[in-house]
Amino acid sequence: MPKVIVLDTLAQEGLDLLDQAPGIEYEVRTGLKGEDLRSALNEFDGAICRSGVKIMADSLEGNTNLKVIARAGVGTDNIDSKAAALHGIVVMNTPSGNTISTAEHAFCLMMALSRNVPAANQSLVEGRWDRKKYMGTQLADKTLGVVGLGRIGMEVAKRALAFEMRVIAYDPFVSPERAAELGIELSPTVPEMLPKIDYLTVHTPLTPETKDMIDAESIKLLKPGARLINCARGGIYNEEALVEGLKSGHLGGVALDVYSEEPCTDSPLFGMENVVCTPHLGASTEEAQTQVAVEAVQLVVNYLTTGEIRHAVNVAPLDPKTLEAIRGYLDVAYRLGLLAAQVHAGGVKSVKLNYRGDVSGKNTKLLTASFCAGFLAKALEEEPNIINSEMLLLDRGVELSTETSTDMGSFASSITATIEEGNKTHQVGGTLFGSNMPRLILLDGQRLEAYLDGTMFIFAHNDVPGIIGRVGTIFGDHKVNIAQMAVGRSSTPGSAVGVLNLDGLPGEAAVKEVMSSDNITSCKVIELPAAGEMPTWMR
Repeated sequence: MPKVIVLDTLAQEGLDLLDQAPGIEYEVRTGLKGEDLRSALNEFDGAICRSGVKIMADSLEGNTNLKVIARAGVGTDNIDSKAAALHGIVVMNTPSGNTISTAEHAFCLMMALSRNVPAANQSLVEGRWDRKKYMGTQLADKTLGVVGLGRIGMEVAKRALAFEMRVIAYDPFVSPERAAELGIELSPTVPEMLPKIDYLTVHTPLTPETKDMIDAESIKLLKPGARLINCARGGIYNEEALVEGLKSGHLGGVALDVYSEEPCTDSPLFGMENVVCTPHLGASTEEAQTQVAVEAVQLVVNYLTTGEIRHAVNVAPLDPKTLEAIRGYLDVAYRLGLLAAQVHAGGVKSVKLNYRGDVSGKNTKLLTASFCAGFLAKALEEEPNIINSEMLLLDRGVELSTETSTDMGSFASSITATIEEGNKTHQVGGTLFGSNMPRLILLDGQRLEAYLDGTMFIFAHNDVPGIIGRVGTIFGDHKVNIAQMAVGRSSTPGSAVGVLNLDGLPGEAAVKEVMSSDNITSCKVIELPAAGEMPTWMR
């Protein structure tokens, strides 16, 4: 009989569901850590947790019994999903359970900030009647900037529109048509959006790309008096820059529910005028906790009784034999997705995948899902996989299509992705050498042969002598080692592209020097996994 351990306080509705589950035994053991946690996990088939317990690699060491962990919530930062995968343990989350609660809290903070609610309440508590001091601002006719139009960002935008606000959003994976349907204006970049908005709210994961997205320089781009809200992840706003923006008077207010380090009980922001802060309450509603508890229990019970996998963050629904047969092509598709996401500028309308040659006879549905997982990898908090990636892309209003052809062309097999954004089209193509060597063979009309791994430096240039030597000299001067090089010529006479595989990320000064060189028309740094490195669900 399967046994389940509940590691954190769970809503009673979730426990009731466990009581009613036929053939399931469960125990509630909270506050476990260290050896007690490691030992307990090995006694059970399934585990349910929230954010209190930390299930890291040492907690799973020697585990031969646990089969599934469900997180009652979205983030799985407190679970080592890779270590779990190595032990054959499925990790699942409940991505939609707290969407409405978090969106409502973001809107609550925006309203409290606009009408000085906390400060006005405190003045009454202290025996003062300061009506004139707390003149507020209405939301109607103001412009809200939203970074990230996922589930939560979309719900915030809907509420803003209901309050007669204008909404401008940045999300490179939402099509202009989808945004227009909702009455949302898309901005090509965050910096271009900042001067136009009165309020800013962010709903993205914390990644190297989003860390300190709003810093001192970004704040200078905002209108004087702009107000900032963050219910997503601490660190997206640079907190020191927020303090300085408030002190200078450039910022009209700041409302935070998340902090760069949590728990946070001491911050220079606490107590400042025009600041509203709460202790990570976005999902702290009875409804949200009930919903994620019930969903987490359903995930575990269904997996243990029927083998059903939903919302997995570390495995794919493939048997090892099927996975092994197409692993190399899955890797090519995934890396092409990662590359395409970093090449395109934003506002994706459609993605078309073409499978040509031998690969057209493989499971192209899984290959398409692998491409989508790579395409969205840097846009989502949790690592997308071939279970959920296609759905996540379609949710953003991106049209997805595929076509196959048995004609081989120049290679026995090739995968080509065409990304349409506005009036621009980008194209990337790849193939597989041997069984495990992905190669880039097409880039925006330029045919070439480049390694599809590690740090890549792609530069477009006029097809004249001396360009390659000049770029190599610049990187040499900046102590950047070039591991591989490929050059492609366009069907359009006079233009070419160079692709360098570097041993590390080039510094900003090196990139600027290359870009300022004669005959270099554009350049971009692309980050891909190292050769042989694969996402957890592909292993």
